[in-house]
Amino acid sequence: MIRILSLSTLFPSPERPTFGKFVANQMAGVASRGDVEVTMVNPIGIPPWPLSLRRRYSKLRHTPAETTLEGMRILHPQFTTIPKIGGDGNPGRIAEAIMPLARRLHAEQPFDIVDAQFFFPDGPAAARIAADLGVPLTIKARGSDIHYWGGRPRALEQMLGAARQADRLLAVSCALRSDMARLGMAKDKIAVHYTGLDRSRFKVMDRAAARALVSAIPELGVWTRGPLIVTPGSLIQIKGQRLVIEALPELEEATLAIAGTGEDEQALRAHAKELGVADRVQFLGHVSHDVLPQLFSAANVVALPSEREGLANVWIEAMACGAPLVIPDIGGAVEVVTNPGAGRIAVREPHAIASAIREILKNQPDQDAVAQNVARFCWETNAAEIVEIWRALAHREGALPAD
Repeated sequence: MIRILSLSTLFPSPERPTFGKFVANQMAGVASRGDVEVTMVNPIGIPPWPLSLRRRYSKLRHTPAETTLEGMRILHPQFTTIPKIGGDGNPGRIAEAIMPLARRLHAEQPFDIVDAQFFFPDGPAAARIAADLGVPLTIKARGSDIHYWGGRPRALEQMLGAARQADRLLAVSCALRSDMARLGMAKDKIAVHYTGLDRSRFKVMDRAAARALVSAIPELGVWTRGPLIVTPGSLIQIKGQRLVIEALPELEEATLAIAGTGEDEQALRAHAKELGVADRVQFLGHVSHDVLPQLFSAANVVALPSEREGLANVWIEAMACGAPLVIPDIGGAVEVVTNPGAGRIAVREPHAIASAIREILKNQPDQDAVAQNVARFCWETNAAEIVEIWRALAHREGALPAD
């Protein structure tokens, strides 16, 4: 049995049940094997008073100190965060908040590995804890933690220090591995660890049947006239929903369903109205994981012109449901869209996005053929790969007997 202390600032809690769900899926796959005991630490950032009284933080303040999920013990210690200006200092504040807890748990029953699920702020915080406990360290990079924080000198300095200390680094795509090396991380230390997929949930459903189902759900009521474009994700600028709306005037028969919530919703609604396409754009709000596979199966195209990604879970989930992608050449895009049957790589520009969507609609690929492109992805494989890395480190450190 390997004992893992894993740190993730993005992780579900009772107040944010879908926050970092993909991390929970990965770690639940690990825990379900029976040969790894996972203790998750999900630090909750709360700003000083009076900012802590704001609605988003007042809710988070009531997060229980401990919960369970899929057989895992989840600890939710709180740390002080400074919104907008204090991000570079979060690793130190997280480590300070967690250290007494980590020491106590390690004294009760030693951990074999300290793990970080994101490179920033998780990585440098986990590095301090691993050094204090005297155990190996692994850190995973997922995209924005490298592309955004790697552009901030103070954050990058902490990331590079953690990378030097780490026994193994992981990246969600080959492209991200190269980006990490360009920042100065040792490439031979970085393993590519692709995302997984819940195959019991995300699978092909006949498009016509899926459309009938999503149009009948009262809280969605998705329009079913003409080709359906689906754009999922938080409604924030870097996700690029605006670009898909701007492509819509060139796609006269198509309708666009935007799945997600966020600060840009009103601006996006106003922009659709300005362009005269508001009657063909539907804002679905939050779409649950129970309904998302049906929505993807109903789609002719899933378009996600994000500014940055590592290798997005939603790419894999959409394709598993038979929906071809239109995405930019970011992160691991070319590792997923490897042929025209998987979709198109398009520049983040409305005309290019519209052209790519038109090409797909003119020669709509078979749903099963689209899904075949992601046949290699599953959470069982994902779990087996990371456990193999951890077990090798634990054997090397003498925590486990040799086979």
